[in-house]
Order: sequence, then structure tokens, then C-alpha cells
Amino acid sequence: MTAVPADAPDVVRSAYAQLAVTDLTAARWFWVGILGFHIEYEDADFLCLRGTDELTHHSVVLRRAAAPALDHIAYRVRTPEDVERAARFFGELGGPVRRVLKGKGTPGVGDAVRTIDPLGFPVEFFYEIEHGERLIQRFDLHRGAEIARLDHFNIATPDIPAAYAHYTSLGFGCSETIEGDAHELYAAWMYRKQTVHDVAFTCGAGPRLHHLGLATHESHKVLRVADVLGSLGKQHHIERGPGRHGVSNAFYLYLRDPDGHRVEVYTTDYYTGDPDHETYRWSVHDDRRRDFWGNAVIESWYKDATPVLDLDGNPQPVADSLLDETAAKVGADGLG
Repeated sequence: MTAVPADAPDVVRSAYAQLAVTDLTAARWFWVGILGFHIEYEDADFLCLRGTDELTHHSVVLRRAAAPALDHIAYRVRTPEDVERAARFFGELGGPVRRVLKGKGTPGVGDAVRTIDPLGFPVEFFYEIEHGERLIQRFDLHRGAEIARLDHFNIATPDIPAAYAHYTSLGFGCSETIEGDAHELYAAWMYRKQTVHDVAFTCGAGPRLHHLGLATHESHKVLRVADVLGSLGKQHHIERGPGRHGVSNAFYLYLRDPDGHRVEVYTTDYYTGDPDHETYRWSVHDDRRRDFWGNAVIESWYKDATPVLDLDGNPQPVADSLLDETAAKVGADGLG
């Protein structure tokens, strides 16, 4: 695990995402019935969901709203003192910092701090969260894709070096990158837990949420969810894949929920916990970077993403990207 700067909160992992959805019934069909999340809490305005391996109250929260958006992403920190450290850290950066008291914010979460980070994303830091029944071996309750856990956030941002610098200042390591001939950054995968990533940056207009990465244990679960959607005549929810990424080695399938939020169902990434773990650098000219088999990436995957809200629930303005990965030319051999 990478060292944490003295003034930064000690982030344990990506913990949950809260999405604004327009129809909780339709969302429930997709996230519970198709993906296999378990409902931990439900009322007229919220669905709090967790995967089969997760003991904490939720990893995905769906909030009823007039328009689809990212409400916030959340990181769990190591101690209650790290919540206070997060407040100081982001206060010194000059952005808005809002304290959310237990019982006043997302159901199940204790005292937290929310901020708009330097990239324009609404981010929460918390320590305390309620726990639920152990479901790892409740095979009788497993369904759909049998999502085990939330693994990562993938965010669309116009300035990848700025994103890399910000998350480095929070003590995140970097597992892989996509780089140009002059080592300009097109994308980066960064982590606190000892997997490939807790957050990744896709170069594009932003701030926007590109997707949530949802881990399942076996590749046939990825294929199963595609089969289930096809059998129901709902294959239009499949956007891209199945396939295997070059970056991260993940076997993947990209889906869109009824509101257009993108999720990646994936498996088979790798361990990054050694203290001398080195960043693996992909050339932007290598067509295996996004799909190891060399399949073309569809335009919507690069161009579409979910808008994000500020702390008052208003849409954040979007800036165009500095680089365009789709414009990179790939040679006949895939290596430029």
C-alpha cells in the first residue's frame, strides 16, 4: 500500500456511489433483478444496495430524482480522525466542505464530510457505517450477475494529469496508464485497496461519471447476465462486450441501466499490494489497451457519461477534454 501524506485522510477504498434515478421501480428491476444486488434499505426515495461479499450497509444508493445524475461518490477512511482530516485537507484546497451528520445524509452512514474536489466531483469521506447479514454463502439468495462488490469508480475528466496529481496527493498508487509518444497521459488507474483500481480516469468532457465497476467472481457470471438480458428481450441494455481489457486484464461487459447510467460487470483483475509495484504503461497506439482482442470501442463508450451534481443538487458545468484518445492512430500491427 502506498504511503499517505501527513495532511491527507487515510482512504481505505472506494465505498459507495449514490446515483439519482427517475424511476425506482425500473431501477430496482435492473440493479436487483438483473445485477443481483441485495436490498438493505428501501423507502419511497431511496434504495440502498450491497453485493454478496459486502458486509457494510450498501455500495450503491439509488435516490429518486427528476433527472439522472451522480449525486456523489464516497470513500471510506481508516479512522474517525480521518474524517476530520478530510475536512481540513479539502478546506485548505479552497473548495466547499460540508459536514453531514449521522441520520441527516445517506441512510446507514455515520458522520461524514462532503466536498467538491479539484476535479469538480462531489465526494464524501466517512468512517462509520452500519453492517448487514453475511451473505457470502447465502447461495439461495444469489441471482442475476451475482455482483460481489463495488470495485471502482471511472470518472471522465478533461485533464488527466490534474486528476493523477490530485489522487497522488491522497496517497493513491498507480497500477496502469495509457500514454502518448511524449508520455502525455490519456488515462490512469489508481488504487488504495490492493487491486488494480479504486478510481480510474477516462479522458473526456467532464466532470462526468463514466461508469461504476462491479466485481463478480467468475467469467461465466458476466456471460450469464448477457444471456438473461437477451432472453428477456432487453438486450438494448448491453452497450459493449463481453471482452477482455488490456489494461487491468479484466473480463468485462458494459451495461446501461434504465436511466442510462453505465456499469461494468467484470472479473479477473490482479493484486497490486507489493510496496515496489510498478506502473504498467500502455501506448495509446496499441489497440489492445481497451480490448485485448483488438475489437473496436464504440463511440458511445467514449462520448457518453453521467452528469454530476454539486453539493446543492445542481448540475456541474462540463469542460471539453484536452486530449482525444479516439483520435490516436493505430498501426496495422496494433503498436503504432
